[in-house]
Amino acid sequence: MTTAAASSPETTTGVGPLLREWRDRRRISQLELALRADSSARHISFIETGRSRPSQEMVLRLADHLDVPVRERNALLIAAGYAPTFPETPLDDPSMAALRSVMERLLTGYDPFPALVLDGTYHVQAANRGITMLLAGVDPALLEPPLNAMRLTMHPGGLAPRIRNYREWRGHLLSQMERQLALMRSAPLRALYDEVSAYPLPPGGQERAALGDHAPLALPMMLEHDNTVLSFISTITTFNTPMDVTVSELAVETFLPADPETAEYLRGAGS
Repeated sequence: MTTAAASSPETTTGVGPLLREWRDRRRISQLELALRADSSARHISFIETGRSRPSQEMVLRLADHLDVPVRERNALLIAAGYAPTFPETPLDDPSMAALRSVMERLLTGYDPFPALVLDGTYHVQAANRGITMLLAGVDPALLEPPLNAMRLTMHPGGLAPRIRNYREWRGHLLSQMERQLALMRSAPLRALYDEVSAYPLPPGGQERAALGDHAPLALPMMLEHDNTVLSFISTITTFNTPMDVTVSELAVETFLPADPETAEYLRGAGS
């Protein structure tokens, strides 16, 4: 298993403009950032205009208070003239064996409910049997590595024709990608978004689907499987305080039954 690297922001403009861009994205004033980072608005202004070169510790402190993604923290350090602090270790590296083991146990523990591990561009790094069951009937070309969850879901040859509430679920997925793009510049993610948002809608994809008798706690994905409509609520889990770029971009997505019928069906299919 290997993770697909997302692109980093350009660093030729210097660290000051990059920090100002992140501050603008977070809608934080120079004074507010200075108070958070135990500095002064004057010093923050000097850093942003290039009149002062921040220390490595200051770059990391400001990045922390601006909630800058780990990959982009390396870009800030490089722009400031320092070596990157955070390694980017391939997921199939021997040093990642413990992490892979933990993820495999987690995915196995969710069986028979579907669960998978995604990287920063939605490539599937691991999946359990529940996911494999749902992919029955998908175009074999989409199952060639690297598998991409967004393509598998929204491609006309993927799950899209079987998602009963495709209009709503597609909107949810595109909004999720838009939020991610607003937080970080990633050429691969932008290309993926442009690709999947241009896919034609399946027949009936413009229609709103009835959500059934059970009031949903969150927007469910209603997927037809073997003439049975299964209803799932998805959750996404990430690692706290990651110290590696690869780990920072991993996410575990689980699909939990949204109604008793779906839970019973999955337990029967997995027995």
